Amino acid sequence: MGKTLNIASGDAAAMAALTEENRALWAALEAMRAQLSELELLADTDTLGPMLNRRAFLRELEATLQLGVRHQVPAAVLFIDVNGLKSINDGYGHEAGDAVILHIALELQSRVRVSDTVARIGGDEFGVILTHLEEGAARAKAEALIAAVSATNVEFSGYRIPVGLGCGLAMVRTGDNVRSVLARADTAMYAARRVQRSLR
Repeated sequence: MGKTLNIASGDAAAMAALTEENRALWAALEAMRAQLSELELLADTDTLGPMLNRRAFLRELEATLQLGVRHQVPAAVLFIDVNGLKSINDGYGHEAGDAVILHIALELQSRVRVSDTVARIGGDEFGVILTHLEEGAARAKAEALIAAVSATNVEFSGYRIPVGLGCGLAMVRTGDNVRSVLARADTAMYAARRVQRSLR
């Protein structure tokens, strides 16, 4: 790369060297692009496994809000909390708790559309974005999703650990920002938990 090549002379060797140098530069550029894509994927992936993290979820939620503003696409945000994760950690160990988190993530992902988003947004908290659903359909989907995942068990070291979830839903509204819609979903989740406790 440091040499000056005399192309005007028609020297075949010089042309071959320049072509080879060009190929090497393109190969290096492609390798850098692949490395950048891998780093971006790692930055968006949760530490426990193949699920999005909070950073990626917030970016997807912002994109959903923009889509709603521009094209009036309805969307719902679910705030999901794992029941009794501390008890699981205390009773079976933190590896069991991690297994429960990963199990829930995979179960949620397997039950939503490719256009939807599932992410772990906190220690025992998940966020789900359901797009192109009006409120009635979104609530029905959320109830079915929570019921299906809550009916599963996690097999860990010979134990069957039941899964329980609490869920709050907030529809995206005109004028919403990331903080406001998440706050409403969080509040709805705690309200649902209070109802659950009162029914016991």
